[in-house]
Amino acid sequence: MEKFISVFDMFKISVGPSSSHTLGPWLAAINCVQKVESNFGLDKLKSVQVLLYGSLAKTGKGHGTDMAVMMGLMGEDPITTNTDLIVSTIADIKIHKKIIINKNVNISFDHERDLQFLKDQLLTHHPNGLQFIVTIGVEKYTYTYYSIGGGFIEEQIEKDNKIIFQPTNINNNIKDIEVPFDFKNSNELLHWCIKTGLPICEIVKENEKTIREEMQVSLALNNIWETMLACIYKGCHTEGELPGGLFVQRRAFALNKKLLKEAQYNNINEWMAAIKNTSQSFSNILDWVSCFALAVNEQNASFGRVVTAPTNGAAGVVPAVLLYALLFAENKNEEKVSNFLLTASAIGILFKNGATISAAMGGCQAEIGVSSAMAAAALTELLGGNQKQTMMAAEIAMEHHLGLTCDPVGGLVQIPCIERNTMGAIKAITAAQLALQSTPDLALVSLDKVIKTMWNTALDMSVKYKETAEGGLAMQIPIGLAEC
Repeated sequence: MEKFISVFDMFKISVGPSSSHTLGPWLAAINCVQKVESNFGLDKLKSVQVLLYGSLAKTGKGHGTDMAVMMGLMGEDPITTNTDLIVSTIADIKIHKKIIINKNVNISFDHERDLQFLKDQLLTHHPNGLQFIVTIGVEKYTYTYYSIGGGFIEEQIEKDNKIIFQPTNINNNIKDIEVPFDFKNSNELLHWCIKTGLPICEIVKENEKTIREEMQVSLALNNIWETMLACIYKGCHTEGELPGGLFVQRRAFALNKKLLKEAQYNNINEWMAAIKNTSQSFSNILDWVSCFALAVNEQNASFGRVVTAPTNGAAGVVPAVLLYALLFAENKNEEKVSNFLLTASAIGILFKNGATISAAMGGCQAEIGVSSAMAAAALTELLGGNQKQTMMAAEIAMEHHLGLTCDPVGGLVQIPCIERNTMGAIKAITAAQLALQSTPDLALVSLDKVIKTMWNTALDMSVKYKETAEGGLAMQIPIGLAEC
């Protein structure tokens, strides 16, 4: 049985600012509480201590890791929780030094004492490690997790006297099932495309139908897109300063207002219609793509609801390119939204299996680079490109992100992260146009080769450029401006 990664594993509804530093720890906390409740009963729980290691410790405060863990311990669902209440909820815990575990059991919890950032310590399996030390009666039990990128988490357990790292089953992240078109690399994916004559989106859909009815797949994809679109819209209509101490001003609000001039609208559909009526010039379209990407990641930076694509830090690229396609690209694809997401997920899966989607492992090439490759491939297929051109677009997009470092100033997903989403989106569109005008059989670099190169680059990259805020731009801003 092969490990199957679903389209809904790549695209998960989440809360900002980071899939690896916020969503992953959040889900780990939920999983830990579920295990304690199942094994002992929450009524026997006396205390919980949380230890954060490696990258989670170094940039955890800027990424809201402590807040995410507390929300998870409380049993809040990142998909449905009221994001407007997160800050006040956490403030209440800090003031009263109490936390309600799984909305049921009230225990003492001192944020300063019981949640520790161990910046000088590292667990061996992955840079994003965390442990929950749970007291049941007079006994202590340790649960160890790793947030491996994109909201995926693994639990460290002992089985048959061996230490193994087991993917959790929260939200059905990974299932061991047989699918009709199993693929681990782009050659295998292309094999199925050639054998069946199906585009990549249909290959992914057929695999998805092994665990969901086709109508369920369609409805779930629509929900993903509606969440993305709502995020863009809210980001374009929210002004002010981002939290965290860097005093970064939101820009999507002003840009949206400037581009629309005096246009009037009352909802998302009217807003999109108004955008369509603006200039079709290259510079105007470029501004809109940037605006869409900025909007998403400004929402992400302020603990808003986003969709991992494949991560929170890179959440703006795929929706920005998809909205560009809906508003400005000429195509006749009636199922363009769902097909776009299905194809994009296939590319994300290839990178997750062949390299990484964790900036703590591979730098920002693993996030913005992968998201750009995903968007480029999806756009190429939507615009009529064949399977080879689709994969070529993904290769082009990643090739020009190789070596991109992750160097968040102050440990916050703001500088340079927000602007990098605009760059990733524009590169994706350019890569798609290049692929559509090219003959893939003449290309010297394949998608598999660029994935391997990305992984080798990740292995060679200095740890200070892997989401530690210890290198690059992170060292150029006075540390007093933000708390790492």
